[in-house]
Amino acid sequence: MATHTAFHSAQVSRLVPFNRAHALLYSVAVLAALHRRLAALLAPATLLSISVSLPLLLADLVLAFMWLTYQALRWCPVRRRDFPDRLALSVDPKDFPAIDVFICTADPHREPPMSVASTALSVMAFDYPTDRISIYVSDDGGSEITLFAFMEASRFARYWLPFCKENGIVVRSPEAYFRSSNGGDSEKMKMMYQTMKEKVETALERGYVGNDLVSSQEEAEVFKRWKGLPSHDHPSMIQVLLDTSKDTDIMGNALPNVIYVSREKRPTSPHHFKAGALNVLTRVSSTMSNGPMILTLDCDTYSNDPRSPLRALCYFLDPALSPDLAFVQFPQIFQGLNKNDIYACEVKRLYTINPRGKDGLGGPNYVGTACYFSRRSLQGTPSSTSLAPGANDPLSSESVLRKAHEVASCTYEPGTKWGSSIGFRYGSLSEDYHTGYHLQCEGWKSVFCYPARPAFLGDVPKNLNDVLSQRKRWCVGLFEVAFSKCCPLTFGTVKASLLVGLCYAHEAFWGSWCIPITIYGFLPQLALIYGIPLFPKVSDPWFYLYAYLFFTTYGQDLLEFLAADGTMGRWWSDQRMWMIIGLTSYLFGTVQFVLKKFGISAQGFNVTSKVMEDEQSKRYEKGTFDFGVESPFFVVLGAVATVNLSSLVLGIARAATMEGGFDELFVQLFLSAFVTANCWPIYEAMFLRSDEGKLPRNVTVISLALAGFLHCIGYLIFHN
Repeated sequence: MATHTAFHSAQVSRLVPFNRAHALLYSVAVLAALHRRLAALLAPATLLSISVSLPLLLADLVLAFMWLTYQALRWCPVRRRDFPDRLALSVDPKDFPAIDVFICTADPHREPPMSVASTALSVMAFDYPTDRISIYVSDDGGSEITLFAFMEASRFARYWLPFCKENGIVVRSPEAYFRSSNGGDSEKMKMMYQTMKEKVETALERGYVGNDLVSSQEEAEVFKRWKGLPSHDHPSMIQVLLDTSKDTDIMGNALPNVIYVSREKRPTSPHHFKAGALNVLTRVSSTMSNGPMILTLDCDTYSNDPRSPLRALCYFLDPALSPDLAFVQFPQIFQGLNKNDIYACEVKRLYTINPRGKDGLGGPNYVGTACYFSRRSLQGTPSSTSLAPGANDPLSSESVLRKAHEVASCTYEPGTKWGSSIGFRYGSLSEDYHTGYHLQCEGWKSVFCYPARPAFLGDVPKNLNDVLSQRKRWCVGLFEVAFSKCCPLTFGTVKASLLVGLCYAHEAFWGSWCIPITIYGFLPQLALIYGIPLFPKVSDPWFYLYAYLFFTTYGQDLLEFLAADGTMGRWWSDQRMWMIIGLTSYLFGTVQFVLKKFGISAQGFNVTSKVMEDEQSKRYEKGTFDFGVESPFFVVLGAVATVNLSSLVLGIARAATMEGGFDELFVQLFLSAFVTANCWPIYEAMFLRSDEGKLPRNVTVISLALAGFLHCIGYLIFHN
């Protein structure tokens, strides 16, 4: 089934009939496997049978639940096309709505200010009327260096914007452009950019902006306001750096508005992390430019296609869609990944495969960046909102700035609906998931726009500990929604639809993957050492049921990955990281969430570093895992790698000495071999490498001790 309009079209995937037929057949197989497992548990009980059957049944129930919820994402996937050329011919640019761009940063040492400024420059240079673009940067670190970087970038924009448009440059982030371009006029521009960058980096090294770096006494006075102000305790600071009504580039064309915002922070007032920062920008922008469209970007997500606003308008200007269209989500795509993406940072399912599945059911979720919002959607339900009018007073007028400071204060939100039914939603560390989910439950729709050329490109953490820490934070944030009054299984299925609720439940309960992955990562292997079969032997017809479940699951996963422009190498990395994350991020995140529920601990928000050391970068480019920090994550990984390797070796020896041993123990031998193959980078880090990315000796020793302890547990359970 296909739908077409003047500016866009949609096509339902041809795999839908296959997906539904396979789901029916697979569900019968799942029920049969659960019946067999339950029957084993209900048979005459011994300590051994209970200690084995109960955890395996729990693991299988979680696997069945996660598989069931995922079928909603396969029910009606949609592929869309948009036609910005038709839009450009049909709509006068004077009629384009104004766009307010929100860029959030929090730590100048982990998020380099020049990288953030380069992101801003890339969107300032959109193929869009510049007098209709306003850039708002939220600096939750309250850093004078970030403000200085934007002051310098605002001056550089006078040259950069004409340069991009005169030369037909598509990659308009100077940081990205100058990595690959040299010679001619670009060399002169590169020198200008490099000079600016050196000034900002000098200030960053010093920790302050000295008078020798600023361009005027007026600027020096601005930075005096920062002296002695801690990042967690200061008044709101708002600075208009460019005003489109009076600032122009070297060709005389208007420049976009650029406004720096550091909201008020007080130790006694909750600030709600990124969601709080976005809500402050929503309110501040409403007092200044009040654009009907809002683009949210992470500080490292730069524009890779200057026509992305036109692509978004292909949907926002469709009369059939626009009344209840909340946002147009572009995929989050990353630059600088190594060949096989060893840490699976593409997160292809979350950012490209799943959104297409949701798009056929009302729209994708918001993923925190590369998303164009209708401002109306952040103000209430579709039936209760109207088009936001533009602001009229000058940005720098006393009345506008006074109002902007008022709405950026800590005292503004208490007693209002901000964060509950207005704006970006509070109550979860995964504010993007929480916000998109609530908008759909309120009746809003969304669209997934996936053009051939990535509209935006971002950076990813490129060391394993950062990746696992980020996923642990996601796990906790998603559980905060899953175990709230807004649980997708109850609230979502009622307020949106059954299928939409199941889609969101699949992601909300991601952390539960730790249960089957941990159980299947240890229990069958320990039983294998003592020759205890936990699965049907090869000659048993039940064996083919388990073979079907395993190979069709992995086969369908591989086909979907390859259909989404993946490769075999990246798919292998993706499934390996699924196991690694399940044993670490999801396991630790689940424990942390449970402890938090009992008031034992509280989760903070840690900024993911965008800075990478040279040696670490070289290892990453070679596809070598980086284990060079003492992390509890790596203790678990070392233990599971050791248990699986030892069980494989001892299991083969055990099977060789048993009559029909390989027939009875084949499934457990296969499982141990499969996990061992996935653990090869861990063995290298434990025993074969000598570089700084190897597993620290203490972690290796503790991992071996933990593995020994688990072997002792196995002895107590399985030894006759």
